[in-house]
Amino acid sequence: MFLSVKELELRKIRFDETYQPGQIDFAGEDLEQSSPLHVAWSAEALVHSDGEVRIQGKYAVEMAAQCDRCLGRARFPLDGGFDLFYRPVSFIAREEEVEIGEDEVEIGFYEGGGLELEDILREQVLLALPMQRTCSEDCKEFARPVAGTGTRPRAIAKSRAATTAG
Repeated sequence: MFLSVKELELRKIRFDETYQPGQIDFAGEDLEQSSPLHVAWSAEALVHSDGEVRIQGKYAVEMAAQCDRCLGRARFPLDGGFDLFYRPVSFIAREEEVEIGEDEVEIGFYEGGGLELEDILREQVLLALPMQRTCSEDCKEFARPVAGTGTRPRAIAKSRAATTAG
């Protein structure tokens, strides 16, 4: 959904949306959205700010990925909020380098007449996920491929057990 800055200059907009799995693309991140993503948010243009936009909201979703240690399925229930500020890219589009202050580090930029809300939501979900994606805190198996076999040690152990049992 495209959020027009011109529309925001007229009024504050509130949304209460549910995105079904597949509506927002997480495939490039080796992630799967395993529940509907519910988000309630509001957006407004800040008065006398030359196009600055504030977007606030809360979301809830469950994401799934492969465990970084055992390669099993890892689930991540996310329930978070955000309070974001965006300025037009023309605010910094200059030839020379510009140093930004510490208070401006948390500001995003947009091009054209607005922002894609799904892109903002996708970014917030990705930022909420842990860097190390594990199925549980006690997952200690670190499965590395066995050289020349293309398989993991656990798979080899299972295959050897099946061979010796039969």
